[in-house]
Amino acid sequence: MPKRILQGTVTSNANEQTVTVSVERRFKHPLLHKTVRKSKKYRAHDENNTFNVGDTVRIQECAPKSKTKRWEVIAS
Repeated sequence: MPKRILQGTVTSNANEQTVTVSVERRFKHPLLHKTVRKSKKYRAHDENNTFNVGDTVRIQECAPKSKTKRWEVIAS
């Protein structure tokens, strides 16, 4: 099965080798037909601590690295 790839913005890099990435998705409400924006935060593995707050990054699914990390940063 192919790995999912998401694009988002780094919101935190306070932890060692970890960044928090906020991913926003847009969809049309089924009844109101209005565009709705929802965002979700993912914790991703950043091996060399290269990304800072505000950077746009792409993250990819991976095997669990810790209790909360199931994603890794693949590009900026």
